[in-house]
Amino acid sequence: MSKSRNFLSILIPSATVFFSSGCIMVLELVAGRLIARHLGSSLYTWTAVIGVVLAGITIGNYLGGRIADRFPARKALAVLFGVSSVACVMIVILNNIVGEWIWLWQLSWPVRVFSHVSLVFLLPSILLGTISPVVAKMALDRGLATGRTVGDIYAWGAAGSIMGTFLTGFYLIAVMGTIAIIWTVGVALLLMAILYWARLWVLYLWAAIFIALMTMGMAPLDWARDTGASLSLREEPNPNILYEDETPYCYVAVKRISETVDKRAFMQDKLMHSKIIMGDINNLQYFHTIIFAAITHGLSENVEKLSAMHIGGGGYVFPRYIEENWPGSRNDVAEIDSRITEAAMQAFGLSRDTPINTITMDARNYVDELLRQERNGGPITRYDFIYEDAFSDYSVPYQLVTKEFNDKIFKILTDDGVYMINSIDAYNSARFLGSYVNTLEQTFPYVYVIAEGGPHSNRKIFVLIASKREMEPEKLTHRYKAGLDFWYLNDSEMETIRQRSRGILMTDDYVPVENMLAPVVQQSAIDLLAGKYREQAKELKRQGKLEQSIAKYEELIKLDPTMSILAFNEIAFIQAKQGNLEAAAGTFRQALEYNERADFKDNMANIHVSLGTVLKQLGRSEQSTEHYKKGIEGYRTELAQNPDSLRTWVRLGDTLATIGNFNEASVCFSKAIALNPAILANHIKLVQSLEFQGRYDEAITALKKAISLASHYGRKESIAQLERYLELVEFRKSKQTTK
Repeated sequence: MSKSRNFLSILIPSATVFFSSGCIMVLELVAGRLIARHLGSSLYTWTAVIGVVLAGITIGNYLGGRIADRFPARKALAVLFGVSSVACVMIVILNNIVGEWIWLWQLSWPVRVFSHVSLVFLLPSILLGTISPVVAKMALDRGLATGRTVGDIYAWGAAGSIMGTFLTGFYLIAVMGTIAIIWTVGVALLLMAILYWARLWVLYLWAAIFIALMTMGMAPLDWARDTGASLSLREEPNPNILYEDETPYCYVAVKRISETVDKRAFMQDKLMHSKIIMGDINNLQYFHTIIFAAITHGLSENVEKLSAMHIGGGGYVFPRYIEENWPGSRNDVAEIDSRITEAAMQAFGLSRDTPINTITMDARNYVDELLRQERNGGPITRYDFIYEDAFSDYSVPYQLVTKEFNDKIFKILTDDGVYMINSIDAYNSARFLGSYVNTLEQTFPYVYVIAEGGPHSNRKIFVLIASKREMEPEKLTHRYKAGLDFWYLNDSEMETIRQRSRGILMTDDYVPVENMLAPVVQQSAIDLLAGKYREQAKELKRQGKLEQSIAKYEELIKLDPTMSILAFNEIAFIQAKQGNLEAAAGTFRQALEYNERADFKDNMANIHVSLGTVLKQLGRSEQSTEHYKKGIEGYRTELAQNPDSLRTWVRLGDTLATIGNFNEASVCFSKAIALNPAILANHIKLVQSLEFQGRYDEAITALKKAISLASHYGRKESIAQLERYLELVEFRKSKQTTK
């Protein structure tokens, strides 16, 4: 009887501490996933999460002991569980608010991560940490043996932590998603509070409020989405999100980023992993995929089929490119997350009956499996090309960058095989890039690096090419896409990045990728903050708060000098809108002067044209024409690099028309129409330029084509306008004929 009574006496305290400890671990795992949308997922984020939660438990244990000594245990537990339920709602709200606080982005990256996690998760951790001491005091007050009671409480608390960890990591996140888990924990904590003090009316009031808030935060109704977003209970509705999911590994979304053509982005946490123009897989949008294609084409002339492996599927853009250009090839993708593949099928154009072979496992495990088959006497797959596209500046799978992994890659390549890696770093630091080059050179006899754009100090894409044979990546890239803006690192520059790596060789025992990429992550944070400043400045301009908009652009210049040209340009447009043309001309000149002082030079065609327009309004025709001509020269340079730039052809045509060169302007508008016939405005510009030359027959033909196109797209208003314009042009032609 005594044993039975003792068991019942310890049952409730044990169950309580089991539950509360489980909740702490659920929130800890959810924390890492929840902040990933703002901060990515890295060693820094998980260090901050674990440290903050442990700090919260420590503080909570300290305070809980004092609460236990001063208040009745059952009532204290009811209040603590109730307030913890409130804290769960605050997690949702604070995560949405804190992620948008500009001042946090000005801190160093580790401090930024720690601050975000602390602001969102420290208080809930403290509150849940207070429960164990109160429960222990409650159990001891029942006259149970002290040592055994304390041991039972600790044991059940640890068991609850283990259960919470396994349940969340292996099941809940994949099934429910992080936000739903937080609301569920909030409900469970509230129910526990009511169980401990059923007569406390405040708990029922909070229950009603909680239900209302959860409805606004979770319900798939338009009014709930709008109201919830206004209260920061959920993110602002984004009509451009076509698909989203929370997988066991990351948050994934597909966004539409252009309305003129169906252009989409594939997002993983905060990283834009892939871009695609739907229905046009050969129009590669990312620099590294263009380099992948250039090297592959250059080394595969007259080859009908390839054997290719892709490390990381993402949006499956390049695997589909291989499928399109070398049909029937062996085309393997090692993608650890099956729901990434599902997202690509649902909204990114990957066919469900694709011949692409997806291996749902970590790439290193897959390579190990191939080599194990060879050791056991079985056949081994060897690849002509292996493409690595699983890195970001926030997260690098360290097991894929070591010498040991490179040695394994070498073994599964053919004798002429090539290994290409997409990486992000900054040349002025280059610790990771240099270390990676050092490490690759331990395995491969030839290692090359091609970067996006010129030798800027900013973070940029670097494509590393490791080969068993000597090759000429620079020539192959020029041959594939003439005019592509890229930077091939020469021997001296390669030696510079080796030196900046401080001789680090990455091995399975030592691979400090997060530390090496810390400067790049900090620059990425500055880029994100600069983007927020720019959005705020644009919104202020839209609201008519022009002086405040100018002030925000000036802050942007101080934060990130590389954004100076863009900011000066926007400030000058605002000044021109205010009628302050002299100030606008001065600001445009500041942009030109900044570009001359910069280590790298941007194409300033747009600035020259804008300055020319302002000077023309000020009556300074000679200076105006000079800048228009410089703008024209800049546009021609751009088109030499990218002859398929629709926007540049239109701008060149507009500028030529402005200085009266309608003959060349009409050629430019014709080029623009050939690139995209659907834009009726360019048809009108072509007709106008032909009219100015007196080429009425051609203008009439062009107008009839535009009317036919408008009819095809069902644009009734445009048809009516174009038909009226056609009548006017025919009338002008008749007047010319009668003269």
